[in-house]
Amino acid sequence: MTNVNQTAANSDVVFQARDLWVSFDAVDVLKGINLTIYRGEVVAILGANGSGKSTLIRTLVRINTPTQGSVTGPDPRLVGFVPQRANAGGGISATALEVVASGLLGKRQLRLPRGWRQRALDALQQVGLADRASTAVVHLSGGQQQRVYIARALVRNPDVLVLDEPLAGVDAASQQQLAEVLARLAATGITIVVILHELGALAPLITRAIVLNEGRIIADGPPSLTPDVDSPTHAGVTGHQENEITQIITQLGEHESGFPDMSSQIAGLTAHHVTPTITADEE
Repeated sequence: MTNVNQTAANSDVVFQARDLWVSFDAVDVLKGINLTIYRGEVVAILGANGSGKSTLIRTLVRINTPTQGSVTGPDPRLVGFVPQRANAGGGISATALEVVASGLLGKRQLRLPRGWRQRALDALQQVGLADRASTAVVHLSGGQQQRVYIARALVRNPDVLVLDEPLAGVDAASQQQLAEVLARLAATGITIVVILHELGALAPLITRAIVLNEGRIIADGPPSLTPDVDSPTHAGVTGHQENEITQIITQLGEHESGFPDMSSQIAGLTAHHVTPTITADEE
């Protein structure tokens, strides 16, 4: 039995998965996931390539359908999703403002609403790029492009922000800028779920690390403050648990599992990254 519902009565629960299995072409990608994410958490989902990280968040945000088990989550309109930058409309000629405005479009919203320009500018201001509103995205750096896509997710004022590997292909300076943007957002109380290969620049923000391996959760708890922690002292975590989490995060090798490439499903979310139609309602 599969089930996808909006958040249950507990208002502190944002996402909940129970005995969640997801399979593609008879390959089990997620295997019996039990998980609850609470309001205000900043959660990192870590693991090697093919561990099921992207499949998990795509299922939480209702891109994928569970094969078995249940997923509970908020109204999709309250979730801002930032796909991997490689799949997020690379090569488009639209300006930063137009890309952000496209976040206001959807299956039932084919025209930009009244006041769209100010809303898009406000979202760009949140990520520190209001001065680049008229710049074509292809002329922005990788880090700036990533901030534009975060602004696109923020333009609807979501309660939850979900990001798929926002640090991938981004230089150290840009990673720090992204970390500062996410820190400001976290301070407002927004729930953040982010896929990472390592904590990196986001380490100070992360309140909880969930580690996947071969479709199963193998660690779930407070992360280390740095990638290499030899003397665990974090409250509520035993030395053995802290060492285990640290070793898993830092030592899980990169490997290819043969799982099918589902990037086309994320690409479908970014179909509106084309230049939006400008209407008389733009002001």
